Amino acid sequence: MKIHEYQAKSLLAKYGVPVPRGKVAFTVDEAEVAAKELGGNVVVKAQIHAGGRGKGGGVKLAKSAEEARQLADRILGMTLVTHQTGPEGRVVQRLLVEETLPIERELYLGITLDRAQGKNVFMASAAGGMDIEEVAAKTPELLLKETIEPGLGLQSYQARKLAFGMGLPAASVGAAVKMMMALARAYDDLDASLAEINPMILTRDGAVLALDAKVNLDDNAMFRHKDLMELRDINEEDPLEVEASRHGLNYIKLDGSVACMVNGAGLAMATMDIIKYAGGSPANFLDVGGGANADQIKNAFRILLSDKAVKAVLINIFGGILRCDTLAAGVVAAARELSIQLPIVIRMEGTNVEQGRKILEESGFNFTVADGMKDAAGKVVRLAQ
Repeated sequence: MKIHEYQAKSLLAKYGVPVPRGKVAFTVDEAEVAAKELGGNVVVKAQIHAGGRGKGGGVKLAKSAEEARQLADRILGMTLVTHQTGPEGRVVQRLLVEETLPIERELYLGITLDRAQGKNVFMASAAGGMDIEEVAAKTPELLLKETIEPGLGLQSYQARKLAFGMGLPAASVGAAVKMMMALARAYDDLDASLAEINPMILTRDGAVLALDAKVNLDDNAMFRHKDLMELRDINEEDPLEVEASRHGLNYIKLDGSVACMVNGAGLAMATMDIIKYAGGSPANFLDVGGGANADQIKNAFRILLSDKAVKAVLINIFGGILRCDTLAAGVVAAARELSIQLPIVIRMEGTNVEQGRKILEESGFNFTVADGMKDAAGKVVRLAQ
């Protein structure tokens, strides 16, 4: 689950990460009041779930509360397009009004999971304020890494090594180490999948603060953090993905024309791969889960068909907990209720597969039943074309 910058800063501040003074504003009036309270010299920052906001015109400096009001009026409601939003952009519905600070240097801190090691990795760089992917690609020597051992957490000696590696002055190393240790504690306690401070700034008087912050929370751990669910902003998410989550479905929209309905994440990934291998392009990732019922199958169909780019549907199910006859009955009921006109290719294996095929054959619908994944992918790609 992604959250906004001001929310991330609020969470990190509770763990001792120093952040600038700031206030969230949902209206022009609130932005002006916040600017007055912060002394007039402020930065007005669009709050969307994407990076590159400054380059897109979503971050502006104001020298007075009146100027902050004018900037807020310009930014609120704008469609902000960045390299992370795609060409459709995001509509700005809230702002962060924050004090300005005397910046001496910009640096980078971040933690995420290194899947190759199966361990979290703390990263730091003297090249802050830039896309860290660009730094890693063009100047990898500037990206310092320390592996965090499970059960031990980030050690202070590792934080000191990173601080000196970034070239921080000795007088600021202690504060930087405290910030890194606090960031690591927050990442662990919140069950985050990503925590970034970019940039972390060094001020002219030697202080260190998180000028920007990004925290992504692991959806699979949200049952432990029900209080954090209120931070979710569904306006920043794809409407179809939001709808799918309400029905217990794992759905991610893609840009192809072949819709996929699959049970199991591994099978879903394999299905998308074989569609590409057959010359097509998947329109989504949709995992209905091992125990899906007829109602969930109907809702899955409704979500798939809401994507106007979809030209054909591939249902690829291994019947274990979800028996093939249950799936077939759900598919037939959904096709009848939703008046589905698109071609549907079905590949089923597993429990009660013969009963499932019989239900499909006697349904009166022109379903295409495939013999194996390769056959299913070839047929659905041809139908989509």
